[in-house]
Amino acid sequence: MAAVRTRTGRKRAVPWVVVGLWLAALVLVGPLAGKFADVQQNRAVDYLPDSADSTQVARIQDRLPGGESTDLVLVYHRDGGLTDADRRTAAEQIAEVSGAYDLTGEPRGIPSKDGSTLMYPVTSTQPGQDEKAREAFVDEVRDIADGDGGLSVEVGGPGALNTDMDKVFGTLDATLLLATLAVVTVLLILIYRSPFLWLVPLAVAGVAATVSMAAGYGLHELFDVTVTGQSGGVMTVLVLGAGTDYALLLIARYREELRRHERPYDAMRAALRGCGPAILASSGTVAAGLLCLLAADLNSSRGMGPVGTIGVLAALVAMTTLLPAVLVLLGRRIFWPLIPAFGSEPKARRSLFAAMGTSATRRPVTVLVGGAALLGALALGTLNLSGSIKQEDSFTERPESITAMQTLAREYPERSSRPVTVIVPEKQAEAAAGRARTTEGVAEVAAGRSGAGWTEIAVFTTAAPETPAETRTIETLRAGLDPQGAYVGGPSAQQMDLAESESRDRKVIVPLVLGAVFVILVGLLRSLVAPLLLLAAVVAVWGAALGIGGLVFEPVFGFAGNDPGLGLLSFVFLVALGVDYGIFLMHRMREESVRGAEPEAAALTALRTTGGVIASAGVVLAATFAVLTTLPMVGLVELGFVIAVGVLLDTFLVRTYLVTTASVLLKRRMWWPGRLSRAPERTAPPEERKPVAANAP
Repeated sequence: MAAVRTRTGRKRAVPWVVVGLWLAALVLVGPLAGKFADVQQNRAVDYLPDSADSTQVARIQDRLPGGESTDLVLVYHRDGGLTDADRRTAAEQIAEVSGAYDLTGEPRGIPSKDGSTLMYPVTSTQPGQDEKAREAFVDEVRDIADGDGGLSVEVGGPGALNTDMDKVFGTLDATLLLATLAVVTVLLILIYRSPFLWLVPLAVAGVAATVSMAAGYGLHELFDVTVTGQSGGVMTVLVLGAGTDYALLLIARYREELRRHERPYDAMRAALRGCGPAILASSGTVAAGLLCLLAADLNSSRGMGPVGTIGVLAALVAMTTLLPAVLVLLGRRIFWPLIPAFGSEPKARRSLFAAMGTSATRRPVTVLVGGAALLGALALGTLNLSGSIKQEDSFTERPESITAMQTLAREYPERSSRPVTVIVPEKQAEAAAGRARTTEGVAEVAAGRSGAGWTEIAVFTTAAPETPAETRTIETLRAGLDPQGAYVGGPSAQQMDLAESESRDRKVIVPLVLGAVFVILVGLLRSLVAPLLLLAAVVAVWGAALGIGGLVFEPVFGFAGNDPGLGLLSFVFLVALGVDYGIFLMHRMREESVRGAEPEAAALTALRTTGGVIASAGVVLAATFAVLTTLPMVGLVELGFVIAVGVLLDTFLVRTYLVTTASVLLKRRMWWPGRLSRAPERTAPPEERKPVAANAP
């Protein structure tokens, strides 16, 4: 008896120790989590590949006298033509800007041909690389540049565009976190139908989010990992979405085990043994898929790999240590009013997923072929994707920098208002400028700063920014100026380099992701056929979800293009996250097969027992990614939409019907070449397990 009491005392102490360790960790890392937003970098150069021409241009510009420049364009416009008073107002305001900041050269007004518009390019190196100083500079210029009585004044240019983007990303973390928490809260209340239970996984997810932000800050400081607003937002969604999924699976299994074990501690141990491997493999596939992004050429994608992995691992550790400890300490009463009593049987009710599975197995070939045909038809919508989006179309609500860009494009059709920046060795500057002037498509060439052995040249093209004609001119400049050792960059060149790198990354990373996930599935399921089936299913879901995006992005949402990274990032997330639900289903199916169930019975039992939790997890994960569609950046809206739609397709069509029917048709071949494929492995009778007494071994 003394030994039993000692063992019981240790069991009671373990949850308190776990909770205490987590509280100590929060005290230590809490201050670091608050610094996560400060290390996010959202300049275009932070997204670009290291080897790109435009990256080299941005880095050399930082070394020129004054450092990084902030380039603005002040646009004065009046319908019907500017008056003399308008021109005096413009001159006075430009003089005030010159008096407040050190400008690079004296601003010169450039009138439009019809006299309705006057633009003043303004450049200052005073803000440098400090984002807050740059934002203050842009805001002050906007305060000075003010029009009335029909005179409109807009401040645009690359510096203003970067500031507007920074403001969006600056509020993204808080907005995304609050919106995601609200969505998850509502869904958990509906799922658990308990006034208290939903608080536990939500609080643990909040702890995991805090730890992940601190770890993300540490990654940046220790290993110089690029952290962008996009990767920070995705990390938040992953922590809350994936973490809640793991909690749903664990709590569902824990509820089952509470009917078989008298003590919550023993029930939790059984629950962790039962679903722990599936949760571990699930998080492993997501982490492996994300870490494949380390092979990306694009800085932003390469940084998203470890940042997203930190989020998934934080969710995994919190949901398999802190969540079980808190649930054990709270006992059965946390499930009130639906408390699972020891020795009781769950209330008999007709399972929707059992009914769906039964209907699917009546005509498995028809269901499988019909479902595959539907996914294939939806995937044809990818043909309607309209190509890379321009910077001016990248906001859902257009800020002042974008409206200024549109005014300039309309009023100055004969030349671009956004220069292509050429950086050339000082000794070759004159020859390079001459070569640029004779290049087809160039309207004007102006010399800029010199220093550190380099000279800056601004080249204005005759074509509007980010048009095919401007792209041809940039490509011609790069080919023609290469002998002079020049680099050709600027905003439009950056967009070209982004698209080129994304294309390269897709070819490299897609096979890596498939290979990494396949290896993990083989290790978990001890089969080659089942992993191939799951991978084929998630790839089909990705194609269908992207196709649905192609059908709605432009016709319904009015988007004028797609983010270059949409295909790659949606693939990584849908494959890694989609396989999760296949793991939950297949792992339970394998358990039933090991116990001696026939293939069809094993598939239906697995669907009946996991269908509800998979559906709940899928809805939660889809809802968390759907929160991205409320943000004002087109790229994030598109990414959130495709992943949310893909998760729902995967949850309610692929897992319920296609994987189940394929399992029934393949029978024991599903587990080839493992032992389950050769002969039934009856390690336990198929009857129901009996409750375990409190002191039973």
